Amino acid sequence: MSNAKSLEQLEQKQDFIRRHIGPSPAQVSDMLSALGVSSVEELIGQTVPASIRLEQGLSIGESRTEVETLSYLKSVASKNKVFKSYIGQGYHPTHVPHVILRNVLENPGWYTAYTPYQPEIAQGRLESLLNFQTMTLDLTGLDLASASLLDESTAAAEAMGLAKRVAKSKSNTFFIAEDVHTQTIDVVATRAEQFGFDVIVGKAAEALDHDIFGALFQYPSTTGEITDVTDLIAGVQSKKAIACVAADIMSLLLLKAPGKLGADVVLGSAQRFGVPMGYGGPHAAFFATRDKYKRSLPGRIIGVSKDRLGNDALRMAMQTREQHIRREKANSNICTAQVLLANMAAFYAVYHGPQGLKTIAERIHRFADILAAGLKAKGVNLKHDTWFDTLTVVADNKDEIVARAVEHGVNFASNRAGEYSISVSETTTRADVAELFDIILGEDHGLSVDALANEIEVNGSNSIPASLVRDDEILTHPNFNSYHSETEMLRYIKRLENKDLALNHSMISLGSCTMKLNATAEMIPITWPEFANLHPFCPLDQAAGYQIMMTELHDWLVNITGYDAVSLQPNSGAQGEYAGLIAIRKYHESRGEGHRNVCLIPSSAHGTNPASAQMASMKIVVVDCDKNGNVDMADLKAKAEEVSENLSCIMITYPSTHGVYEETIREICDIVHQHGGQVYMDGANMNAQVGVTSPGSIGSDVSHLNLHKTFCIPHGGGGPGVGPIGVKSHLAPFMPNHSVINVAGTNIGNGAVSAAPYGSAAILPISWAYIAMMGSEGLKQATEMAIVNANYLSEKLSEHYPILYRGRNNRVAHECIVDLRPLKEQTGISEMDVAKRLQDYGFHSPTMSFPVAGTLMIEPTESESKVEIDRFIEAMVSIKSEIDRIASGEWSIENNPLVFAPHTQADVLGNEWNRAYDRFYAAFPVPSVAKDKFWPTVTRIDDVYGDRNLVCSCPAVETYRD
Repeated sequence: MSNAKSLEQLEQKQDFIRRHIGPSPAQVSDMLSALGVSSVEELIGQTVPASIRLEQGLSIGESRTEVETLSYLKSVASKNKVFKSYIGQGYHPTHVPHVILRNVLENPGWYTAYTPYQPEIAQGRLESLLNFQTMTLDLTGLDLASASLLDESTAAAEAMGLAKRVAKSKSNTFFIAEDVHTQTIDVVATRAEQFGFDVIVGKAAEALDHDIFGALFQYPSTTGEITDVTDLIAGVQSKKAIACVAADIMSLLLLKAPGKLGADVVLGSAQRFGVPMGYGGPHAAFFATRDKYKRSLPGRIIGVSKDRLGNDALRMAMQTREQHIRREKANSNICTAQVLLANMAAFYAVYHGPQGLKTIAERIHRFADILAAGLKAKGVNLKHDTWFDTLTVVADNKDEIVARAVEHGVNFASNRAGEYSISVSETTTRADVAELFDIILGEDHGLSVDALANEIEVNGSNSIPASLVRDDEILTHPNFNSYHSETEMLRYIKRLENKDLALNHSMISLGSCTMKLNATAEMIPITWPEFANLHPFCPLDQAAGYQIMMTELHDWLVNITGYDAVSLQPNSGAQGEYAGLIAIRKYHESRGEGHRNVCLIPSSAHGTNPASAQMASMKIVVVDCDKNGNVDMADLKAKAEEVSENLSCIMITYPSTHGVYEETIREICDIVHQHGGQVYMDGANMNAQVGVTSPGSIGSDVSHLNLHKTFCIPHGGGGPGVGPIGVKSHLAPFMPNHSVINVAGTNIGNGAVSAAPYGSAAILPISWAYIAMMGSEGLKQATEMAIVNANYLSEKLSEHYPILYRGRNNRVAHECIVDLRPLKEQTGISEMDVAKRLQDYGFHSPTMSFPVAGTLMIEPTESESKVEIDRFIEAMVSIKSEIDRIASGEWSIENNPLVFAPHTQADVLGNEWNRAYDRFYAAFPVPSVAKDKFWPTVTRIDDVYGDRNLVCSCPAVETYRD
């Protein structure tokens, strides 16, 4: 009888599953043996309540090979028509410098890093983000900048929120100039509706006719006009209101900074600084304000502090402001940023430098001048006399011109009656301008681009008002003036990368954040021109490939979640929460029950839950948890009964934030439904459900899905994220729509929650590819193996540390919580000390003090092999032995390797060494560390010093020298 392998085995259709899931079959067997079970199925039976397990498997299909997947996706991408885009409106074609494309966007050292909560091993991306902040401050002319927000439109909504918090005006009205980008008006109006603010949209000058708490102006306007808003800003401020300006970042190279015109807040998109349009995102928004408003600045701020040895060191400033810590008192619900894209924009500015950037801006403006001169010479009616890059033509034959443009493979902005706009960009050439003349005037126009250019060079241009021409120096810091050759730029990027610990070095065991493999095959499509170079407002027939891919992803997510519909628009998990709560509100209102405004939230919930609920103007009622971390059912029943008439929803995470499968989850859903409420299930832990259970089958009505967690979009050093929402059919009509591109399946008039109709569409191919290559079987295996790995790690650590919460049969879900409070009480060693000491062992800390202070929450994911998990266990056991030596009195609490951790090369090799332990042990506490030593570049950072001496722009370059 032949022992030959079958053809199916030889085709290796399931090879990707094997490569995604870390443990080998032998390793799985060893871990199961350590857990005292004979099979994965037995462990799942002990862990996941039988009442919620799926009776039928997923219907995703069989797994595909990487070659099959990329070949199919390439055929889908080819259905996109990549026209030349002159649409503008906040999105522009750009050239991504290849040194940045290859060494940042396509480099796992940059895209797999986590949010820099552990700054000692994140100094590289922190420096790059500080460059981004410095760039923002220089260009906007203001005092304080954030490290990026999600997109321009949501940044404008955040500006409105800031204005309401800090304005001395008692008004409830926010004014938006009608020449602000359409999508921004949409997103801001949606946010205002949830906050209960009134909005007036009108001509910019009409802002002074109203009693307002803030106003938003566009500079230049969406149709291209450049207006001196100095007097308007002063008029707004005379009303004790806040003046906000949305600005084009490239124009600020030539235009006077809005901060110099008096603006209180300046915001915009950094997309055209070397980030592809990507059909709408992800793109980093910049946001700057006055120093006196720093406590209300949304998002993250990078600041300069000192480390233990007195060296300058960077960290996230004012960290306790983070939205998931401040909960319902948060300024906003944003708990992420667009770090990878902000870094790309910052590197773009570093690479080109101030003169290079100005040259690009001048070239863009010159082409706009040439185009305008030729059109005016032929009697074409331009709407404005001023412009930077955008011309708006008033035309009776608009439809004819737009159709002719499409025939030439060209898109104009055509969403305004009787006019169309043309926005030139960094990619525009002389040949492009000649083609534009042919389209608009016919091919016998007789114009010469060179002749028009020569005329402008001789006579000059007045399309930018003289009073608004920028005359101050910008980007003077050496970081923007030192790396203009590719060699120097390459080494600068690499030098920063080497300071950061990312997934390409070791396991990042963050509970709740799911730092799993981001497979190379999943990442490849995002840089394909067919996906990268589409404008989000191009006609839908030009985005047929995107529509196919997104429809397939939608259908898969529906199957995985047990819901009926999915919106892909929210571009972060927090935005997904917000969109889901809006859907719940609108559903109640549609039934004449708009008074339902109470949101029940367990005390264990992720902090964005209460922050999102307050953004949706809901009243938060906290439900207690019992000693095992589960929802206190008696308290839930009592509070649901008490608020029954006004109950809007409950927000609950499953498995729980404490890392267990609560047995009562169906009962929780039933209780809320009995009182007329909806169930919002936070999707943070969806990776412990896929293929085993689902939120829809459990009884939930809506969830957001963190595609950057469960579905393999990488964290990017703190963003991008994607947070689609899945809903039951009764909520589907109330999902986000969009004022520029209608999103099928939702009610016309539903507001947008993101600037682009499909959010961060450019990175959706990552999750599509993951699901396609895993198939039904692989997705379920991923969930099962996450449970195996977590229980194995928990079991091994329990021999040395108390595990805080366990579920049925003493099992955990996909993560576990190590309780360090008894050790702290005994020895004085804190969770912070353990976290920092782990850096010496080459590991990023687990999630610290969440959801319980004094603990570490650990999640190994399915992607880590037993070898790596054992290496982490070895580190934790070794650290416990160090704590024991403190407890025994061998080391004092003031002199031990934990309180001095992490140890840098300079620290270990320094002249002075008055420690109770030797230098070698400081750096190499176990033999395995020596095989691949990661050196933190600074010692422990003084957060208190940094908050007391807040500096959020680049210090002298000498401080960066290694």
